[in-house]
Amino acid sequence: MNIHFITRPDSKYDSKHATKITPVRGMVSCIIPAFNEHDNLAVLLPELCALLEQWCDAWEIIVIDDGSADKTPELMTHWARIDGVRYVQLSRNFGKEAAIAAGLEAADGDAVICLDADMQHPLALIPNMLMRWQAGVEMVYAVRSDRDDEPWIKRVGTRLFYHLLADTRGVEVPPNAGDFRLMDRKVVDALLALPERTRFMKGLYAWVGFRSEAMPYLPEQRRHGVSHYHFFRLLGLAMTGITAFTTWPLRLVGIAGATFAALSFMYGLYLVGDYLFDGSAPSGWTTIVTALLFFAGVNLISLGMIGEYIGRIFDEVKGRPLYVTRQKRGRSRAKRAKAQAS
Repeated sequence: MNIHFITRPDSKYDSKHATKITPVRGMVSCIIPAFNEHDNLAVLLPELCALLEQWCDAWEIIVIDDGSADKTPELMTHWARIDGVRYVQLSRNFGKEAAIAAGLEAADGDAVICLDADMQHPLALIPNMLMRWQAGVEMVYAVRSDRDDEPWIKRVGTRLFYHLLADTRGVEVPPNAGDFRLMDRKVVDALLALPERTRFMKGLYAWVGFRSEAMPYLPEQRRHGVSHYHFFRLLGLAMTGITAFTTWPLRLVGIAGATFAALSFMYGLYLVGDYLFDGSAPSGWTTIVTALLFFAGVNLISLGMIGEYIGRIFDEVKGRPLYVTRQKRGRSRAKRAKAQAS
């Protein structure tokens, strides 16, 4: 079911002109994975605090510093002194998937909202998500309504990726859905129960199920800096998603091997028959060498595909943690209130 709340690219939350509403019941956690996003966080945090203060009885913001090399630690040292703002600094850059997992583990909320630090996820969409959660929806995820602002090669690659991901053993990964979403506590607990180390969060969100609704939106422009997701990083993420949620590449390798073996056998029968009945000796050194090189290439591609899956198994059996935490600062408002009451 799609909920059609579409925000403008220039939309942002303005607490001065906000209408006073009845705060939502329960604790709401916002997790923000960040890597070298000091300038964006300096803008995002005040706006997000104002929104949560307006809409929520109890709330917390958890910034997951994924090994930033800019002034993010200095900024968050100040913000962690403010009620409801928490800071988790990882020991190095572990990647966004691990940072999201760290945020989910740290969150105490009855509902958890995940959003990026680059200001491209419009805060004006969060009240709509909260209302749908109060109505009983267990996961509300934002879906890009179009990709006209992206280069054509990225649009084509995205469509191809979701087409390849379509066969996921009964799990439908919604196209164009990202990490900007609200999750009920039951969804978060289900995600935390998954033990795998190689994590493709878009697939895991779909795998756990629960009652979900899509909310189309138009992304805002990045306020500061540039995206950290270059071509090869996106390609690596696509390979992770495909190998984590599909086995069709292995089936494709098996089908290709059986097809080439059958064709080779039929061609061998043809050559034997031609020699026995017509007496012509087989020739064609160039053809043989070309065929050998072709099949050698097919074998190497097949081994590489199998190696991708073996590499995933290798990462899993080592059992290393997803991330290592360097420091934690701040506490949620609920914990502060409990400590003061005692």
